[in-house]
Amino acid sequence: MAKNLQVTIDKDSGFCFGVVYAIDMAEEILEKEGYLYCLGDIVHNDEEVARLKAKGLRIINHETLPTLTNEKVLIRAHGEAPETYKIALENNITLIDASCPVVLKLQNRIKTSFDENEKILIFGKHGHAEVIGLQGQTNNEAIVFQDIEELDSVKLPPSFTLYSQTTKSVDKFYSIKSELIKRGYDVKANDTICRQVSNRYEELGDFARQYDKIVFVSGKKSSNGRVLYDVCKAANDNSYFISEAEELDVDVFAEGETVGICGATSTPMWLMKEVKATLEAL
Repeated sequence: MAKNLQVTIDKDSGFCFGVVYAIDMAEEILEKEGYLYCLGDIVHNDEEVARLKAKGLRIINHETLPTLTNEKVLIRAHGEAPETYKIALENNITLIDASCPVVLKLQNRIKTSFDENEKILIFGKHGHAEVIGLQGQTNNEAIVFQDIEELDSVKLPPSFTLYSQTTKSVDKFYSIKSELIKRGYDVKANDTICRQVSNRYEELGDFARQYDKIVFVSGKKSSNGRVLYDVCKAANDNSYFISEAEELDVDVFAEGETVGICGATSTPMWLMKEVKATLEAL
């Protein structure tokens, strides 16, 4: 029996401007030249990466980069550490730099702090592409932590400058700052969180409350996706995280229900439309 679901896609979901910029740049070169190297996944979404690979995008890692010469390599929105630019110069590699302006600004601020001999803490995800680029500005001397508990066993300097990965939760950043001040540290805090991401928290909560069920579409590698899904889940307990339409559990949807679809800043609109079409066909 048809379920007749009423399905709506959140108009504010989908790629942020940094990701749009990187993908537009890649597609333009792929159209002209048929192939392009990209350092790491262009976006934390396997389906979008597969689409671009089919057009000729070649994903490489940092170990492969020094083996290339006289090639073009795209730097994605997450940004890169200084070492990448050094290798490119030595190997006559043309870097197509699609680093997000928000990330570049943060890199510059961290570099300035480091050059002024400030001790630096970065609230961010270990091993995340953006965080590796940020740490690179400090000669990898910055202390990176995902949760305040991680700092319990770390001997911190009495005063330091606190930065954040651009896609982290604003509330969590400020609660970490307060806790560190409470512990007696002299903290200079730099709120460097991207407002295109943080402004979505409230909007997303409002969106999630309007529907019987919420389907949140995101790549599993996206830290921004994890944060935004938690916002949905807090606003509507009937929220489900999927990476593609095939992962939908059709049994959770009852006849005539309203369903809201939303996603991370790395989720392509075409993928959310596929999920919508699948739900409407039930």
